[in-house]
Amino acid sequence: MKNYEVTFIVDPVLSGDEIKATAQTYVDQIKKEGFEIIHVDEMGLRTLAYPINRRNSGVYFTVEFQGPNGELIDKLELALRRDERIMRFLCIKLDKYGVKYNEDKRNGLIGKVKKKEKKSRDNRGRGNRRDQRRGGGRSQSPRDGGSSRSSAPAREKEAPAKTEAPAPAPAPAPAPAAEKEEE
Repeated sequence: MKNYEVTFIVDPVLSGDEIKATAQTYVDQIKKEGFEIIHVDEMGLRTLAYPINRRNSGVYFTVEFQGPNGELIDKLELALRRDERIMRFLCIKLDKYGVKYNEDKRNGLIGKVKKKEKKSRDNRGRGNRRDQRRGGGRSQSPRDGGSSRSSAPAREKEAPAKTEAPAPAPAPAPAPAAEKEEE
Protein backbone atom coordinates (compact mmCIF):
# COMPACT_ATOMS: atom_id res chain seq x y z
CA MET A 1 0.00 0.00 0.00
CA LYS A 2 1.22 3.46 -0.91
CA ASN A 3 0.59 6.48 1.29
CA TYR A 4 -0.40 9.88 -0.03
CA GLU A 5 -1.31 13.26 1.37
CA VAL A 6 -3.20 16.14 -0.25
CA THR A 7 -3.30 19.61 1.28
CA PHE A 8 -5.57 22.27 -0.16
CA ILE A 9 -6.66 25.80 0.69
CA VAL A 10 -10.36 26.64 0.39
CA ASP A 11 -11.52 30.19 -0.30
CA PRO A 12 -12.52 31.77 3.05
CA VAL A 13 -15.35 33.82 1.51
CA LEU A 14 -17.56 30.72 1.45
CA SER A 15 -19.83 29.95 4.39
CA GLY A 16 -18.77 27.38 6.97
CA ASP A 17 -21.09 24.74 5.54
CA GLU A 18 -19.83 25.32 2.00
CA ILE A 19 -16.21 25.04 3.14
CA LYS A 20 -16.86 21.71 4.86
CA ALA A 21 -18.87 20.47 1.87
CA THR A 22 -15.95 21.31 -0.43
CA ALA A 23 -13.54 19.29 1.69
CA GLN A 24 -16.04 16.42 1.97
CA THR A 25 -16.32 16.34 -1.83
CA TYR A 26 -12.67 15.38 -2.16
CA VAL A 27 -12.78 12.93 0.75
CA ASP A 28 -15.72 11.18 -0.96
CA GLN A 29 -13.88 11.13 -4.29
CA ILE A 30 -10.87 9.46 -2.64
CA LYS A 31 -13.09 6.84 -0.96
CA LYS A 32 -14.99 6.19 -4.21
CA GLU A 33 -11.73 5.28 -5.98
CA GLY A 34 -11.06 2.57 -3.37
CA PHE A 35 -8.53 4.39 -1.20
CA GLU A 36 -8.61 4.29 2.58
CA ILE A 37 -8.77 7.63 4.42
CA ILE A 38 -6.29 7.59 7.29
CA HIS A 39 -6.85 11.09 8.66
CA VAL A 40 -8.56 14.35 7.71
CA ASP A 41 -7.10 17.43 9.40
CA GLU A 42 -9.01 20.70 9.22
CA MET A 43 -6.34 23.21 10.17
CA GLY A 44 -8.74 26.12 9.98
CA LEU A 45 -8.37 29.70 8.83
CA ARG A 46 -4.75 30.78 8.43
CA THR A 47 -2.98 33.82 7.05
CA LEU A 48 -1.32 33.28 3.69
CA ALA A 49 2.32 34.15 3.07
CA TYR A 50 1.29 36.19 0.03
CA PRO A 51 -2.07 37.21 -1.43
CA ILE A 52 -3.80 34.67 -3.68
CA ASN A 53 -6.77 35.91 -5.73
CA ARG A 54 -6.77 39.07 -3.61
CA ARG A 55 -7.27 36.99 -0.44
CA ASN A 56 -4.93 37.17 2.54
CA SER A 57 -6.22 34.07 4.34
CA GLY A 58 -7.58 30.63 3.55
CA VAL A 59 -9.03 27.53 5.20
CA TYR A 60 -6.50 24.68 5.17
CA PHE A 61 -7.35 20.97 4.92
CA THR A 62 -5.01 17.98 4.84
CA VAL A 63 -6.22 14.51 3.86
CA GLU A 64 -3.93 11.52 4.39
CA PHE A 65 -4.90 8.35 2.53
CA GLN A 66 -3.47 5.07 1.26
CA GLY A 67 -4.17 2.76 -1.60
CA PRO A 68 -2.69 0.18 -3.96
CA ASN A 69 -1.58 2.56 -6.73
CA GLY A 70 -1.40 6.22 -7.65
CA GLU A 71 -3.85 6.40 -10.51
CA LEU A 72 -6.22 8.49 -8.38
CA ILE A 73 -3.74 11.34 -8.10
CA ASP A 74 -4.19 12.56 -11.70
CA LYS A 75 -7.99 12.58 -11.36
CA LEU A 76 -7.83 14.30 -7.98
CA GLU A 77 -5.44 17.00 -9.21
CA LEU A 78 -7.62 17.67 -12.25
CA ALA A 79 -10.69 18.10 -10.03
CA LEU A 80 -8.79 20.40 -7.64
CA ARG A 81 -7.46 22.46 -10.55
CA ARG A 82 -10.97 22.95 -12.01
CA ASP A 83 -12.65 23.86 -8.71
CA GLU A 84 -12.85 27.64 -8.23
CA ARG A 85 -13.32 27.22 -4.48
CA ILE A 86 -9.80 25.77 -4.15
CA MET A 87 -7.08 28.43 -4.06
CA ARG A 88 -4.01 26.14 -3.96
CA PHE A 89 -3.31 22.42 -3.49
CA LEU A 90 -0.40 20.01 -3.13
CA CYS A 91 -0.46 16.23 -3.53
CA ILE A 92 2.52 14.21 -2.33
CA LYS A 93 3.50 10.58 -1.90
CA LEU A 94 4.67 9.89 1.64
CA ASP A 95 7.74 7.81 2.39
CA LYS A 96 8.16 5.86 5.62
CA TYR A 97 9.45 8.94 7.45
CA GLY A 98 6.43 11.01 6.40
CA VAL A 99 4.06 8.27 7.55
CA LYS A 100 5.88 8.06 10.91
CA TYR A 101 5.84 11.84 11.30
CA ASN A 102 2.09 12.06 10.63
CA GLU A 103 1.42 9.21 13.05
CA ASP A 104 3.47 10.89 15.78
CA LYS A 105 1.73 14.19 15.12
CA ARG A 106 -1.71 12.58 15.49
CA ASN A 107 -0.61 10.94 18.75
CA GLY A 108 0.51 14.29 20.16
CA LEU A 109 4.24 13.57 20.20
CA ILE A 110 4.99 16.35 17.72
CA GLY A 111 3.55 19.79 17.48
CA LYS A 112 1.94 21.52 20.40
CA VAL A 113 4.55 22.61 22.89
CA LYS A 114 3.66 23.16 26.50
CA LYS A 115 4.30 26.75 27.50
CA LYS A 116 6.54 27.37 30.47
CA GLU A 117 5.28 29.58 33.24
CA LYS A 118 6.63 33.07 33.00
CA LYS A 119 8.22 34.56 36.06
CA SER A 120 6.40 37.54 37.39
CA ARG A 121 8.01 40.92 36.89
CA ASP A 122 8.73 41.24 40.61
CA ASN A 123 10.72 38.01 40.79
CA ARG A 124 13.08 38.66 37.92
CA GLY A 125 15.67 40.39 40.06
CA ARG A 126 15.60 43.59 38.05
CA GLY A 127 14.51 47.03 39.05
CA ASN A 128 11.95 48.94 37.14
CA ARG A 129 12.83 50.77 33.96
CA ARG A 130 13.31 54.11 35.68
CA ASP A 131 15.97 52.57 37.89
CA GLN A 132 17.72 50.98 34.93
CA ARG A 133 17.87 54.26 33.05
CA ARG A 134 19.20 56.15 36.03
CA GLY A 135 21.92 53.87 37.14
CA GLY A 136 20.83 50.37 37.96
CA GLY A 137 18.60 50.79 40.96
CA ARG A 138 20.74 53.25 42.90
CA SER A 139 18.88 56.19 44.23
CA GLN A 140 19.74 59.34 42.33
CA SER A 141 17.38 61.76 44.01
CA PRO A 142 18.75 65.07 45.33
CA ARG A 143 17.79 64.26 48.90
CA ASP A 144 19.99 61.15 48.87
CA GLY A 145 23.04 63.10 47.88
CA GLY A 146 22.74 62.63 44.15
CA SER A 147 21.38 65.01 41.61
CA SER A 148 18.40 64.47 39.39
CA ARG A 149 20.76 64.47 36.45
CA SER A 150 23.03 61.53 36.08
CA SER A 151 26.13 63.23 37.39
CA ALA A 152 27.12 60.18 39.40
CA PRO A 153 29.06 57.67 37.33
CA ALA A 154 26.93 54.77 38.55
CA ARG A 155 26.69 52.85 35.29
CA GLU A 156 29.35 54.54 33.23
CA LYS A 157 32.07 52.27 32.10
CA GLU A 158 35.40 53.88 31.86
CA ALA A 159 37.42 53.00 28.87
CA PRO A 160 40.83 51.67 29.78
CA ALA A 161 43.39 54.42 29.73
CA LYS A 162 45.22 54.41 26.49
CA THR A 163 48.94 54.44 26.97
CA GLU A 164 50.70 56.02 24.14
CA ALA A 165 53.71 54.07 23.04
CA PRO A 166 56.78 56.21 22.77
CA ALA A 167 57.52 57.17 19.23
CA PRO A 168 60.20 54.94 17.79
CA ALA A 169 63.59 56.54 17.91
CA PRO A 170 64.94 57.49 14.55
CA ALA A 171 67.39 54.98 13.18
CA PRO A 172 70.95 56.02 13.87
CA ALA A 173 72.72 57.52 10.91
CA PRO A 174 75.31 55.28 9.39
CA ALA A 175 78.65 55.80 11.05
CA PRO A 176 81.37 57.25 8.89
CA ALA A 177 83.69 54.62 7.59
CA ALA A 178 86.42 54.00 10.09
CA GLU A 179 89.89 54.50 8.90
CA LYS A 180 91.98 51.43 8.67
CA GLU A 181 94.63 51.16 11.27
CA GLU A 182 98.01 50.69 9.92
CA GLU A 183 99.95 47.80 11.13
